[in-house]
Amino acid sequence: MSTSPSEAGAERPGAAPVRIGALVPLSRPGWVEAGQHLLAGLELAVRDVDDGGGIGGRPLELVVRDTAADPEKAAAAVGELAELGVAAVVGEYHSVVARAAAARADALGLPYLCSSAVIDALTAHPTEWVARLAPAQSRGWQLYADFLLGAGHNRVAVAAQPSVYWATGTRILRDYLTPRGGTVIELDMGASSATAVAEELVAHRATALLLLVGFPDPAVPIVRAVRRDQRLADVLIGAPAGQPEFAEWAALLGDDGAGVPFLRYRPERLTPLGARVEKALRERLGQVPSFVGFEGYDTVAVLAEALRAHGTDRPRIAEFWPRVAVEGTRGEIQFSRTPGIGVWQWAWPPIQVVDRDPAEPDRFRVLHAG
Repeated sequence: MSTSPSEAGAERPGAAPVRIGALVPLSRPGWVEAGQHLLAGLELAVRDVDDGGGIGGRPLELVVRDTAADPEKAAAAVGELAELGVAAVVGEYHSVVARAAAARADALGLPYLCSSAVIDALTAHPTEWVARLAPAQSRGWQLYADFLLGAGHNRVAVAAQPSVYWATGTRILRDYLTPRGGTVIELDMGASSATAVAEELVAHRATALLLLVGFPDPAVPIVRAVRRDQRLADVLIGAPAGQPEFAEWAALLGDDGAGVPFLRYRPERLTPLGARVEKALRERLGQVPSFVGFEGYDTVAVLAEALRAHGTDRPRIAEFWPRVAVEGTRGEIQFSRTPGIGVWQWAWPPIQVVDRDPAEPDRFRVLHAG
């Protein structure tokens, strides 16, 4: 899939476009709705850059590739995009996919600005080629664990599928909760049904269940099974990865999907730019935009600044990461080196723990922030 300059911005007559590659999950088993929000943010920012004169009079062109949540497909796409001559690669939502893309970009000497993936170890070793906007998983999930303790939940069950991302999340939760008197109970969803999860919650006297699983399956059946079991009426269901923010969650679960806390990477008040972008994204998407749309917009805003400074020279774009100072939709964006993280990191985007209000499921409540 490719987006031409005429689709993603106003083309300047006689000026060759500046091409940037975009990795986005747009088909199953990828999280398609997240991909759509990410792409909407990327495209809106490209349009705004071009309306403001482009890159030295040259329009931006997004060359979009659907990763479908497949790491091998993403790595191959990075190689293809590099051969097509893109100045840099942006995007991706799924952590395991972004990790594969980052490794390939690093090997090829191609700048990669990761929009949404949060896994701490985005690369196996420190690299100058990769920068990231999303907060590290350890920071967000520790904030989530702090919220659980503050709400009185110290017996926390996690229903997890096999994945390095979910396994890392479980470890972060355990490392934070255990020294503070909490207990983490692992439920292997590779061997359990939704009904079995309900029985395990009763047996272990868990007060909270976290969904570290795919959406819609098996997340939706698990929520329904727990909500319908009167023995579990007081059990909190949580989804730190953010599924409840999206319209599909509300459409599939209705009232059962309310009161499920998740992580959202935005401040209580957006910047003036953010307020304008929120309105434009709402019109483009036909629904309330998620934080992923803002991540997409901010990605292009940052890269455009690097392109204006250094054109399409790949090494010089990568050298620009530590000098970035861009006013984004959620605050000023700057990159730095953070202990334990091998890429240039925005430290840190604002983080909230949010849920859908049970009394009004279309309204979000901020429960905790950091």
